Amino acid sequence: MSIEQQFEEALVESKQLTEKPSTADLLKIYSLFKQAKEGDVQGERPGGFDFKAIAKYDAWASLKGKEKEEAMKDYIALIESLKK
Repeated sequence: MSIEQQFEEALVESKQLTEKPSTADLLKIYSLFKQAKEGDVQGERPGGFDFKAIAKYDAWASLKGKEKEEAMKDYIALIESLKK
């Protein structure tokens, strides 16, 4: 199975987790997904009091330079660890 197929399978599994992941894990899931799908973060960092958007932006920005395939592998590993 290719890394893309494993990634797509992990996407489905992420929606079927029995327990809701912690906020930190949710940010990791989001940032790895965005890095795998879109590459490095683009656009301006949100301002004001939209703390959720700022946290998501910062989490994604922290992965700048990570290769798409590496982000997919990390995403798959994270989802696997959350299934246990």
